[in-house]
Amino acid sequence: NPNIALLKGSYLFPEINLRKKQYLAEHPEASLISLGIGDTTEPIPPSIAQSLADFSLGLGTLDGYSGYGQEQGKHVLREKIAAKIYSHSVQPDEVYVSDGAKCDLGRLQTLFGNDISIAVQDPAYPVYSEGSLIQGVKEIISMPCYPENQFFPDLGSVPRTDLIYFCSPNNPTGAVATKAQLEKLVRFAEANRSIIIFDSAYANYIQDPTIPKSIYEIDGAKKVAIEVGSFSKLAGFTGVRLGWTVIPDELKYDDGTSVKADWHRLTSTIFNGASNIAQAGGCAVLDEKGLKEISSLTQFYLENARIIKETLEGLGHVVFGGVNAPYLWLRFKGQNSWDIFQQFLDKFQIITTPGSGFGRAGDEYIRLTAFGHRKDILEAAARLKKHTNDH
Repeated sequence: NPNIALLKGSYLFPEINLRKKQYLAEHPEASLISLGIGDTTEPIPPSIAQSLADFSLGLGTLDGYSGYGQEQGKHVLREKIAAKIYSHSVQPDEVYVSDGAKCDLGRLQTLFGNDISIAVQDPAYPVYSEGSLIQGVKEIISMPCYPENQFFPDLGSVPRTDLIYFCSPNNPTGAVATKAQLEKLVRFAEANRSIIIFDSAYANYIQDPTIPKSIYEIDGAKKVAIEVGSFSKLAGFTGVRLGWTVIPDELKYDDGTSVKADWHRLTSTIFNGASNIAQAGGCAVLDEKGLKEISSLTQFYLENARIIKETLEGLGHVVFGGVNAPYLWLRFKGQNSWDIFQQFLDKFQIITTPGSGFGRAGDEYIRLTAFGHRKDILEAAARLKKHTNDH
């Protein structure tokens, strides 16, 4: 595939790991704290871990063994997602269970092919643009998001595209779109006959009841939007791999045919379904006990975000995100983001993520994540205070 040559030399996070290894080779005594890669750190809650274990052990018995499952996912899990995540605003047969949001984004790009135009927030999760480049998409429109526009694109200056990628709570900025903003987005898509691919991977961090957790809370969205969700940050399933995509029955192509029908055909062809073990865990997540456990997990990471945010603001920084979102976005005007990354590594022995890895609009920023053990978060806060005050 010649399009792979269009990508940068390496994906963002392997580059961060490489620099980390180089630093440790030169400073073997260093004790690094990672606030960079957005990977969960706390154990999977007990009732959910037990369900994973029980199902796994059951595979070693005649009664408990299961082979191939439905490509679209276990019906009981699809029902629970429709009920517990969407309060029955979507139907179970509109929910497609997968091995994670990132994987589904790649399959969606296969679904729509390369003879399309797309609009992408800038900064944004790299898979939106890089996955499209691999497909051979030529027309990729950037939608710059800065503090000056409340990290919501100026839709009046965005040309019409076939697809619009939008993520809220946003990775990397931590910005959360209001209901009014999402209404503008849906009306924009309606007027332009565009399809929104709405990434809601961090929706469980939204604590403000006035802020939508799903694009389907907006009237008319089911006619213009696909929503991608994930158990990764919801339940610590980053390594277990489980997610879902909602494609409503109302979503049609220009010729009136069903987008969902094509998605059903595509997934049946190139995907054999999410792990049965992971799906057993997903069912436990959405049981009453599991929901209580993951709520505690969410609150833990939000408290981490509060500690980091208050520490940085106390040192005079303006910090975006970190409220209703697990990411914090820190600006250093006039500086290169990889230089800022290196400063944090050298000065504080803290690993961050350079904003330029998410797009041109991220060049003066670094992203910090609230995913970490509490002792590491507190130690990072102490280092920031000490070394900043020393200078």
